[in-house]
Amino acid sequence: MTHLRPVGIALLVLLAQLISGVSAAAPDATVPASGVLVMEIDGTIGPITAEYFRSGLRRAQDKGAGLVLLRMDTPGGLDAAMRDIVKDILAARVPVACFVSPSGARAASAGTYILYACHIAAMAPATNLGSATPVQIGGFPSLPDDNGTIPQDSEDPDEGSAASPERPVDEGQPDASGSTGPGDRASGGTAMERKIVNDAAAFIRGLAKLRGRNVDWAQRAVRKAENLTAGEALERGVIDLVASDVGDLLRQIDGRQVMLPDGVLTLRTANANTEEFEPDWRTKLLSAITDPNIAYVLMLVGIYGLIYELANPGAIMPGVIGAIALVTALFAFQALPVNYAGLTLLVLGMAFMVLEAFVPSFGALGIGGAIAFVIGSVILYRDEAGQIGVAIPLIATFALLSVALFAGVVGYALKSRRRPVVSGREEMLHAVGLVEEDFHDIGRVRVHSESWSASTSATLRKGQQVRVTGMDGLRLTVEPLNEDRGND
Repeated sequence: MTHLRPVGIALLVLLAQLISGVSAAAPDATVPASGVLVMEIDGTIGPITAEYFRSGLRRAQDKGAGLVLLRMDTPGGLDAAMRDIVKDILAARVPVACFVSPSGARAASAGTYILYACHIAAMAPATNLGSATPVQIGGFPSLPDDNGTIPQDSEDPDEGSAASPERPVDEGQPDASGSTGPGDRASGGTAMERKIVNDAAAFIRGLAKLRGRNVDWAQRAVRKAENLTAGEALERGVIDLVASDVGDLLRQIDGRQVMLPDGVLTLRTANANTEEFEPDWRTKLLSAITDPNIAYVLMLVGIYGLIYELANPGAIMPGVIGAIALVTALFAFQALPVNYAGLTLLVLGMAFMVLEAFVPSFGALGIGGAIAFVIGSVILYRDEAGQIGVAIPLIATFALLSVALFAGVVGYALKSRRRPVVSGREEMLHAVGLVEEDFHDIGRVRVHSESWSASTSATLRKGQQVRVTGMDGLRLTVEPLNEDRGND
């Protein structure tokens, strides 16, 4: 058995070499990129945007892409959708580079958070980012604080990069909790405002520390709604580089190291192939439908279409269009943070304005309906970050249209009531006719060119004028209009 001992030793040495070789190929080695998947966020960030990004990220991981390049131009969007995208970036096993492009683009509000979350942050010349302060729905100004004053921002803190633990906390500088002192946005306003701002500041502060970017400015973007150009962002350590186009970006990041959940990865992107991941027609359609303003319009079209169909049975087309629009709006509301109190007020307001035409309330239903309509439209969506809501001009337009419709219906109803009766029992009463034949009790008279059975207590002669005094079924009750007798 002793002659087998050298063989065993040799096998152990070979196994050790194989293990060392596998360790050398671990994620901290240089791995050339097999391709770059390019995605684009253009416009408001919503649930469909998050779904589109997740699909692209999954495709990149399945194909073994070396980099996901997110080209972005956005004014912001829904807080929940932004956080979903950030979570996907942080958990991604493929590095994600965010590129604010082309020139003139912006990464405002929710876009700033996404930029901070990406492994590589880049901007094209003449672009900007910032304005990450959560705003109230509808763009209302800040509410006064407990002293009755509107909170004002203090002087900006000193310029600089990320704060160090040894740095003293002065007025205007962030403390351990992220507050910047008396002049901070979160120090005034309501408790809800302070909660929202502090949450947003802590969120972006965590992203900045994770990626090694400027923590101080990240907080000012939230608390003071500050903005930076591409050059200023590069100088202050907010982004990693400025690139003219995608090719320039890939050349500049070649050889950079990024931290992934599996370890450190060195990018090789200088000669990498790029693949555009375009949103399909379904994504584009759903993105349009789930726009808060479009969903609002679809709901109003649906309700008004059904009201018209119910008021005019058999019209068919308004009912069909209304039903389709309403179901589509309900689908959009499923993806949006709908405030059902606002939705109830909106529907109730429209119902009140319609009922005003049928119920004599002397304008109470109409005025109340208009007020409920406006309030319901303003609070239709609930978003703690206040990044989503119906545009005020759109609310004003539909409110005026609804009031005009209500006024038109009421005016038409009043005009109709003042018109003389032209049919029915009321129109026959007091009508004047001619006797068709002599009779004492029951006979025939002609009223409105029609022959009617008539009864009377007087003796009537042919051609004599009579007045209708009553109606029993299809028989008229008449009396002589005068004592003149007609010709035989």
